[in-house]
Amino acid sequence: MQATPVRATAIPSFTDALRAVESLLMSNGQRTARRNAWTSVLEDRRRAKDRVEAQRVLEQSFTARP
Repeated sequence: MQATPVRATAIPSFTDALRAVESLLMSNGQRTARRNAWTSVLEDRRRAKDRVEAQRVLEQSFTARP
């Protein structure tokens, strides 16, 4: 009986596969622009979360005054 051959290369993850397709379809400039846009979205979300937290702290400090 012969053993099943072992695969020498790892199967890429779904993310890796998407990045490979992206690199084939988009130029470097488009890819950079898209990544910059996503970074901006994440930063906006972080600032919004910080704003909500600051608003909550201010409201608590005003309601806690005698």
